[in-house]
Amino acid sequence: MSPAPVKLGLYIHWPYCARICPYCDFNVYKAAGADSGALTDALLADLDHWRARTGPRPLASIHFGGGTPSLMTPAQIEAVLTRAEALWGIAPGAEIGLEANPKEAASFAGLAGAGINRLSLGVQALDDASLARLGRDHDAKGALLALEAAQALFERLSIDLIYAREGQSPDSWAAELSRVLAMGLDHLSLYQLTIEPGTAFARQAERGRLTPPGDDDAADMYALTQDLTTAAGLPAYEISNHARTREDHSVHNRLYWEGADWIAIGPGGHGRLGSHATGGRLATEAALKPADYIARAASGAAHDVETLSARDEAVERVLMGMRLVEEGLDLDALKSLTGFDVDSDGLALALSRGQVRRDGPRLILTPQGRIFADAVAGALAP
Repeated sequence: MSPAPVKLGLYIHWPYCARICPYCDFNVYKAAGADSGALTDALLADLDHWRARTGPRPLASIHFGGGTPSLMTPAQIEAVLTRAEALWGIAPGAEIGLEANPKEAASFAGLAGAGINRLSLGVQALDDASLARLGRDHDAKGALLALEAAQALFERLSIDLIYAREGQSPDSWAAELSRVLAMGLDHLSLYQLTIEPGTAFARQAERGRLTPPGDDDAADMYALTQDLTTAAGLPAYEISNHARTREDHSVHNRLYWEGADWIAIGPGGHGRLGSHATGGRLATEAALKPADYIARAASGAAHDVETLSARDEAVERVLMGMRLVEEGLDLDALKSLTGFDVDSDGLALALSRGQVRRDGPRLILTPQGRIFADAVAGALAP
């Protein structure tokens, strides 16, 4: 029996935001004065370029991220989707997702009409003081109204929340999360606040103007997150993502965690195609600045492309695959695709500490191991 074909996804990075959040380390730029029409034209030209590289493979998912892609007009979204369908075809039942801010709730009907069937809503918090501290441009009331509007329009809906925020206690997080769980959503993305280098929050922390909860409180909030979501029927299927059923998982994000293929267009987009077993895995990175991306897309040279070494590919597959809570990492597939196994010393140590378990050919983090997921996966990388 021949192996199942590798899924192909399309990621579109829309880098513009109405304001830049102080915790964000993504490739983002202020929308004021931006030429969104020129960027849309560049995206369409870039799609033509990638079709020549990939051949006719139907798209399992299309995802608009950013930045704030809900700032795109429905016409811009529809133009990208129409071109993608003409070039590759969109698989039946494909997920077509977009990340949105509550502030753009008035545009949700247009987004749905343009073809978006899954919305990821950046709520982030449900109290006004936290939202202001996070630099968000909506309040709690606006978030709830946007959530209500989205529930009426989209087949699938997820919301993002950030915990371990400054001034937050385990008890206050438990109350906030319980409130969200009572809304009956089928997917939640729950992220612990990370102070990323180069962000405004990092500069504030260096100056003593930002003090997140300590490690013990953060660990307590993580444990509460697992307990409360599991009790509500939304267990974790990935370190930070929770869903009611397998059908509610994020199709596009699973492409990353499973090491499938995806094209990434838009400024700073990172894509992956192929494997060592099929002649090499391509790592692609688009020009970071919108002006550079727009100028280069017209000539088909918007991306830097390199072929990863087999070891580098294996490292990526370990780091991403270990994030899946139920399936974990398929060791047989890792060896078949890259020629590498996990690091034997790292595996022995993780097993001795009870951080991983074996299930046939799969290596899966235990609940204890999930608390240290990045460190465990790093030790397992070849």
